[in-house]
Amino acid sequence: MKDAPLILVVDDTPTNLEVVTEALGDAGFEVAIATDGERAIKQATISQPDLILLDVMMPGIDGFETCHRLKATPTTREIPIIFMTALSDTTDKVRGFNLGAVDYVTKPFQEAELLARVTTQLKLRNLQQSLEQQVEQRTAELRAALQQVQQSQVQLVQSEKMALLGQLVAGVAHEINNPINFIHGNLSHVQEYTEDVLSFVQLYQQHSANSAPELQAAAENLDLEFIQHDLPKTLASMKIGTQRIFEIVRSLRTFSRVDESECKAVNIHEGIDSTLLILQHRLKNKPEHPEIQVIRDYGQLPPVACYAGSLNQAFMNILANAIDALEELDAKRTYQEDQNKPSQITIRTSVINHQSVEIAIADNGSGIPKEIQQRIFDPFFTTKPAGKGTGMGMSISHQIITEKHRGKLLCSSTSGKGAEFIIQIPIQQQICAAS
Repeated sequence: MKDAPLILVVDDTPTNLEVVTEALGDAGFEVAIATDGERAIKQATISQPDLILLDVMMPGIDGFETCHRLKATPTTREIPIIFMTALSDTTDKVRGFNLGAVDYVTKPFQEAELLARVTTQLKLRNLQQSLEQQVEQRTAELRAALQQVQQSQVQLVQSEKMALLGQLVAGVAHEINNPINFIHGNLSHVQEYTEDVLSFVQLYQQHSANSAPELQAAAENLDLEFIQHDLPKTLASMKIGTQRIFEIVRSLRTFSRVDESECKAVNIHEGIDSTLLILQHRLKNKPEHPEIQVIRDYGQLPPVACYAGSLNQAFMNILANAIDALEELDAKRTYQEDQNKPSQITIRTSVINHQSVEIAIADNGSGIPKEIQQRIFDPFFTTKPAGKGTGMGMSISHQIITEKHRGKLLCSSTSGKGAEFIIQIPIQQQICAAS
């Protein structure tokens, strides 16, 4: 910061330069001089004075042209210019003001008037700069506040959506659970009854040689031998089906996490698997894109203290983005390319440093350009078309991992080789222990 304002005095007359320089110096200003317009422009560009006193009548380019060039250059445009002139013609003064001058000082100089005009213009410039800084600062604050409000609104909507989804999934799981319990519970009885009936039929067949012709004909029409062989298989298949429904219901309940507001130790793999179940319809083979293979490379993880519902939301956002990337790539590829390089999502889990767990979710899509990687966790940033995304999914995931779980969310990508998101969270959360 300069101790005193710097004033550039431009005049081709040495006597005028001496008078003005002495007056300004005695008043405590720093002074630089130039004797023509060209030198004045170079000097102003280099030293960036706080004010310029510019003579109108000079050899070479006159004061008007010098002023015009100074005002046309971004680095000197804002420097206030006071013309020094013996001209009294109003037309010349108007011309100077139109070119951007802020004031006139008439020769011969009156020292008090000169200092008064210089001081006034410097005060005005300082006031203008101060106001501009305040406006800029206030604008930045308002912009940040608006962004925070928008982010909070979207986060609230996302949280409500996830809460509603959790409630819906929990409700559906509960409704499915009741009838499937009834079916599964009765299957064991049906199996026992069937075994008894088949034993009776087998015994009957052993003594059917003398049975009525009508009974023998009915047995042949029923194909009892096939029924005896196939019925146990059918019942076993039904039992497997009900067990599979039980697994689905359990996964749905795991994903919904109706107790998601609580921080407690959970099985991370169950959360990932339940999230994949919710996204299963997008992973299956469809006419518009082939099946997306999911490779689970799970390590031995201990129970992890976390907010399970929120963590599942982060898994959902990251996996959904990976599916989006693979679908976008598949839409551009040929059938043969799809066969040669099937779309894959690899999920790898491990313990690091005995204190944290790492969940790496990688896809073999097109990758993320470097310039986008730097902004991928910014609120409202999205590369998707309008209506396809809010740009908040990755931002919310970042907040869930870094702020809510005191962890890290990293992105690594190479163009043409896919992208990998790495989640690292502590096994134990101090905030959980406190609660």
